[in-house]
Amino acid sequence: MSLTVLDHPLSRHLIQVLRRVDTPPVEFRTVSRTLSTLLIYEATRELRLRHETIQTPLESTDADVLAQGLAVVPVLRAGLAMLESALGLFPDVAVGYVGLERDHTTAVAHSYYCKLPTLAGRMTLCCDPMLATGGSASQALTVLKANGAEDLRMVCVVAAPEGVAQIERDHPDVPIFAAALDRQLDSRKYILPGLGDFGDRLYGTM
Repeated sequence: MSLTVLDHPLSRHLIQVLRRVDTPPVEFRTVSRTLSTLLIYEATRELRLRHETIQTPLESTDADVLAQGLAVVPVLRAGLAMLESALGLFPDVAVGYVGLERDHTTAVAHSYYCKLPTLAGRMTLCCDPMLATGGSASQALTVLKANGAEDLRMVCVVAAPEGVAQIERDHPDVPIFAAALDRQLDSRKYILPGLGDFGDRLYGTM
């Protein structure tokens, strides 16, 4: 399985804050940023480094510095919650956007927007907080590959087994990073136990 689930006391605590029905949007946003930072930190462990010689106040020394840029592509709109964490962590970040909207009757997503930077040579993170059926994520990954992304990772907050299986079928080369692997989808294709509609809770539009 190409799934990595965060195993840290803080991530376990934060995901429960997001799950609670009475967590207000302002706290939901703050906790989402912190949890996204942990996820992005884990997903970027394999960024390439190069060796340099630097000068400290006392002497010269060998040092490792980042040799690979990062591209972060949130799936609109909920994926925007994860963007700020990447921008705060890394010095070289290119940002793209993929707009996919799920039909609540059919659970099939349609594309309404796509704007991408140059992805070749960069590690690319596709960020979508809820990996439910996997349909939207798979569409987004297909778009990113068609635009030159080769070093891809899927980053989400909560994943359902059905979504993980879909990505493994469609994109077996793309590892998935999540804070939680939940039980299943319900009849409406919502994740159980889940945390509801991430975008609605993030922006207070419930």
